[in-house]
Amino acid sequence: MRNHLFLVAALAVGALVFFLARSVGNEYVFVAGYVVLQYLVLATAWNILGGYTGYVNFGTPAFFALGAYSTAALTKLVTLPLPALMVAGGVVSGVIGLAMGYLTLRLRGVFFSIATLALAVVLKTFITNWSFIGGSKGTYIVRPMTVPLLGSYSQYLFLLMLLLSIGAITIARSIERSRLGYGFAAIRDDETAAEASGVPTLKLKLIATTLSGALMGMAGAPYLYYGAYLNPESAFTLDYAVNSIAMPLIGGTTSWIGPLIGTLLLGGVQQWASVSRIFEGYPQVNVLLVGVVLVLFVVAAPNGILGLLRSRRRRSTV
Repeated sequence: MRNHLFLVAALAVGALVFFLARSVGNEYVFVAGYVVLQYLVLATAWNILGGYTGYVNFGTPAFFALGAYSTAALTKLVTLPLPALMVAGGVVSGVIGLAMGYLTLRLRGVFFSIATLALAVVLKTFITNWSFIGGSKGTYIVRPMTVPLLGSYSQYLFLLMLLLSIGAITIARSIERSRLGYGFAAIRDDETAAEASGVPTLKLKLIATTLSGALMGMAGAPYLYYGAYLNPESAFTLDYAVNSIAMPLIGGTTSWIGPLIGTLLLGGVQQWASVSRIFEGYPQVNVLLVGVVLVLFVVAAPNGILGLLRSRRRRSTV
C-alpha cells in the first residue's frame, strides 16, 4: 500500500477508535488511552534509531522531558495553542538529538548507550537547577476543563496524541520501505561493510537521531497539560526508558508494526494493572510487569512477536 493510501486508512482507523472511545461514556478511557498512545509514539521513535539503525538509546526520558519543559518555558512567555507547543517541543528535541548524534554516534554498542544515559542525567541536573521553570519544585498550570466542539479536555488531549501516533507510524512505515530504511538496515547489519560500500553512515545516523528525538519531544510536549503539574522526577521517570525499549522488543524491532503490537499488548496490561484491585497499593507494578513480560519474550521469542510468527511461517512452508 502506498504511503498516502496508508495514511488515509490510518486516519480512518483513528477516527473509528476515537468515536468508539466516546461511545463508552467513561472519561477514564481517554486518560488511559492517552498514556498508551504516548508510549506508542515513544516506542516508534525509539525503534527508528534502536531498531532500524541498531543503536540502542537509553535517553528517551531526556527527549521526552525536553518536549515537556519546552512547553513549560513557552507557556510562561507566550500564549500558544497546544499543537504549536508540540511542534516547538519537537523542534527543540530534534535539535538536541542532532547535536547528541554528532557528538556520540562515533561511539558504538554499549558506549553509545552509556552516552545517551549520561545525556539524561546531565539534562535532569540542568533542569533541576533552572528556577525559571520551577527547578526541583516543579511547575504547574491551570488547564482548561473544556474545549470547543469536543467538550472534554481529556478527549482533546487523546485526539492530539492519536493524530501524533498516526503520524509517527506513517513516518516509520515510509522509512522502512525507502532508500533511507535500506541504509538504516545496512548500518544495523554491518556498519563497517556499509561504510566500505559507500553508505553515508554518519549522515543517516544523524537523520535517525534527529527524527527520533523530535518525535519523542512531541510526545512529551502535552505532558504539562495532561497532569497540570511537571517536575524533574515525573519527566525523567524510568518508565519512559523502560517502556520505549521493551515495547519494540516485544513486538519486533525490524518493522513499523512491531512497536504497535508491543505497545497495545504491554500498554494494555499496564493500564489494567493500574486500576486492578489485585495490585492496589503497589505503584511500581507497571515496571515489574514490563520486566516480567520482557524476560519471558527474551527467552521464548528473542526476535519479538513478529520474529516468532515469521519463524513459524518458514517452518510451515518447509
